[in-house]
Amino acid sequence: MTLLDRAIARTLPAVPRGIVRRVANRYIAGETVDDALRIVAGLNERGFRTTLDILGEHIHNLDQARRAAAGYVGVLDAIDGRKLDGNISIKLTQLGLKVDLATCFDLTKRLVEHACELKNFVRIDMEDSSCTTDTLQIYRQLRTDHSNVGVVVQAYLRRTANDICTLEQLRPNYRLCKGAYVEPREISYHDMRVINRNYAYLLEKMLRNGSYVGIATHDELMVWEAFRIIRDLKIPPTAYEFQMLLGVDEQLRDIIRAAGHHLRVYIPFGRDWYAYSVRRLRENPRLAGYVFKAMFK
Repeated sequence: MTLLDRAIARTLPAVPRGIVRRVANRYIAGETVDDALRIVAGLNERGFRTTLDILGEHIHNLDQARRAAAGYVGVLDAIDGRKLDGNISIKLTQLGLKVDLATCFDLTKRLVEHACELKNFVRIDMEDSSCTTDTLQIYRQLRTDHSNVGVVVQAYLRRTANDICTLEQLRPNYRLCKGAYVEPREISYHDMRVINRNYAYLLEKMLRNGSYVGIATHDELMVWEAFRIIRDLKIPPTAYEFQMLLGVDEQLRDIIRAAGHHLRVYIPFGRDWYAYSVRRLRENPRLAGYVFKAMFK
């Protein structure tokens, strides 16, 4: 991480909204479902899978949660109607996790059931560490009756190795990422070398257990580690996929796909693009620097 990356991330709130929008256009599909599905269709034509995320989290009342759930129903219906290769990724704080746990579970369950009817899939995103226990508990409850639901785990959290052990019997469908939220040292690893080693350790453990894994990374070292583990364990391409954010290191994305691996692109969209952009880029200064440099290149 360079000093320039950090400087860019720190000054984002002072940057005019129009400039942030120019940056956001690289990795946010637009404000509407139609905007997002145009991106999905183009990626599908090039052999990429997709997952869609409606921006907006940490809602304050249950009416907002119900509207968010209805929005995701619309996305699932639109994917099905247009015969696209895409699923949805949801954040539970957008469905009321911090407001009412029972309502959050009910709304999530309805989404999973609706996706099942359409032969589709729901990924439960992981948020900051205050959400981890409740998110995994909701996943466990849903996984008992539904196979079309997966969850995200973060390699920088100290608890994750224990979490995947407790989930082992379910053979979860995982997305494994490093983690981007700012957490205290007692909760998360801060040394990137340790995070990288834990990422590779967790990935190998998941694949050995027979779990399907979405290998979510833009770090070529971790891509190399994943290739090594896949070769050593003789894992078939049907047992995993790589995942990358829209607009980030598209050359590496093409290299992975050309090597014969499935790759899914994470596509955020919605009217809350500005708050998401500032938060995401401030949490990940490397991403901030990368996007700004790419914009001016």
